[in-house]
Amino acid sequence: MSLLFLEAMGVKHPIVQSPMAGGATTSALVSAVSHAGALGSLAGSALSPEELVNTSRAIRERTECPFAINLFIQEEPAPSPDSVTHALRLLKPLYDELELDPVLPARWCQPFEQQFEMLLDIRPSVASFTFGILSIEQVEALKACDIRVVGTATHPDEVIAWSRLGVDAISLQGKEAGGHRGTFLGRCEDALWPVDSLLSAAKKITRTPLIAAGGIMTAADVRHCLASGAEAAQLGTAFLTTHESGIPPAYKQALMNARRMPEFTRGFSGRLAKGLPNHAFRFLQKIAEQVPDYPVQNTLTAALRAQGKRLGNAEYLSLWAGDGVNHVRDISVRQLIEELVGD
Repeated sequence: MSLLFLEAMGVKHPIVQSPMAGGATTSALVSAVSHAGALGSLAGSALSPEELVNTSRAIRERTECPFAINLFIQEEPAPSPDSVTHALRLLKPLYDELELDPVLPARWCQPFEQQFEMLLDIRPSVASFTFGILSIEQVEALKACDIRVVGTATHPDEVIAWSRLGVDAISLQGKEAGGHRGTFLGRCEDALWPVDSLLSAAKKITRTPLIAAGGIMTAADVRHCLASGAEAAQLGTAFLTTHESGIPPAYKQALMNARRMPEFTRGFSGRLAKGLPNHAFRFLQKIAEQVPDYPVQNTLTAALRAQGKRLGNAEYLSLWAGDGVNHVRDISVRQLIEELVGD
């Protein structure tokens, strides 16, 4: 690693655990990753400012090692009542199947500006961002608090945009990656670069340290990333079935039993994301072009996913996963990291 980034913080291994929203990144998971010598990452996008504080405190009670917090850069939308009514009408068959009545939320997403201000108080070693880009003033505010800044890029134009801000590293999200696309310039569908191609292009246009993400599951995958010029490898799906992961048992079992490659859809959340097809996925895929944009659709389907979790029914969960899902195992974080760096 660059001495200006992970190594300077005392992170032993060039491995970053992906910040996966939806409950996977418990304080136990993040702290276990960091304590094992990699960089643990808390997915903070769905957490209130107060929850960010409490979860960060829980991580620090478990480990003194550096960790990251990730936020989605987004503004709360103001959808028209008619558009929300239409969206709920589209979702009614799924609500009926689960014997649920839709309830409108108090808000569509957490307040990013308040979350950002809380970051400055929490002072994690690293703050990473996706779905958008910071202002130069925000980058300077983070650095003034000795917080290293990592941006997410899905194509070369986004690499250039983050580089101009002088961030400490850029996470390159290849099309192999599971979960939501981090694209903020143009359409997500137009930014589906294989991670190798994106890394090759990024090396030609920036000297900023690069983190490769997408389909990385094994020690051989990590070695390949480093040999190709990445400063670190970022893994998400590999950590989902670890003992410390917070996803429901039904989700873990679906990953362990996966026989098909993950696919893209915007039906679940209103933003392109990759996961395993199930009953809800296939239903939502048919209406994907009619659903409202993220985070409105994501919030309207939250009750469906929550009921699926309560029932232990994976057919109603958003089973986000990357292309290497066939390599997942029931394993502890420490065992996984030891195997990744054993060679």
